[in-house]
Amino acid sequence: MTATAGAGAIIAPEPLQAQPDSAVKRVRRKLNSRTASIVSILIAILWTIPTFGLFISSFRPENDIKTTGWWTFFSNPQLTLDNYNEVLFGTSSSSGQLASYFVNSLVITIPSVLFPIAFAAFASYALAWMRFRGRDWLYILIFALQIVPLQMALVPLLKLISTGVSIGGLTLLPAWAPQGVDRFMAVWLAHTCFALPFAIFLLHNAMSSLPGDLMEAARVDGATHAMIFRNIVLPLITPAIAALAIFQFLWVWNDLLVALIFAGGNAESAPMTVRLAQLAGTRGNEWQRLTSGAFVSMIIPLIVFLSLQRYFVRGLLTGSVKG
Repeated sequence: MTATAGAGAIIAPEPLQAQPDSAVKRVRRKLNSRTASIVSILIAILWTIPTFGLFISSFRPENDIKTTGWWTFFSNPQLTLDNYNEVLFGTSSSSGQLASYFVNSLVITIPSVLFPIAFAAFASYALAWMRFRGRDWLYILIFALQIVPLQMALVPLLKLISTGVSIGGLTLLPAWAPQGVDRFMAVWLAHTCFALPFAIFLLHNAMSSLPGDLMEAARVDGATHAMIFRNIVLPLITPAIAALAIFQFLWVWNDLLVALIFAGGNAESAPMTVRLAQLAGTRGNEWQRLTSGAFVSMIIPLIVFLSLQRYFVRGLLTGSVKG
């Protein structure tokens, strides 16, 4: 039987049917399960084993490194600091002297990180919030430069620098200039040029995702572009700048190709990666030095990443969702 509701009666709404779980929710539930956590831990352990073995080998005697595997350390543990002493303070031409190259790496890396960030920040703000003819096409051109292989620009850029470039009365000498900071300018210029397309792309995404009402309110209050950039934009895109700084620092610090071409192989200008490539000897029979040299070169990047890691993920996601 069906009951007919009288006039003015309130009819209760029918209960809503349970909606089926979406594919995203099902995948998220599986990724948050205990099994997924165990699998992630196992993958992390397997990924770390080679680094752990390299760390143990860096403290083993030379003969043990060359004759047995690192896992034999647990059955016959022998520790020594000879590898680190030889790499850092050795006086022979084929070993040591890594400390001076360590300083060269810092001198090369720090400006090569600061220059692209500074130039890219100004360019990104102009492309995001300043209207001028051809702005969109210019951004597309800069974005397309990311697909140009690094190797294609090495020879033209090296030829340009070797003949000398004058900027504001300051002459950039060749990379092999014997004295002064001019020997580092070629490396700074090369790393800055190669980093700008990605830097502008990342910072432009971060700046363009900022609320337009915020910029309009600042203009109504009489703020200029310089004031908006300094007081509003820069504090809001700090995570993106930190993420870019981490990327650029790691790229420049671990770079060998650009450093070898523009800085050469001498102790006055070459970074640590060039020296690490030379530590194995001319015939590659002294590769035990690479174990300790690898961990010496790893110290600064770890410090940089750990100090900026709280900004890293937020910086990568900045600009990915607008609204």
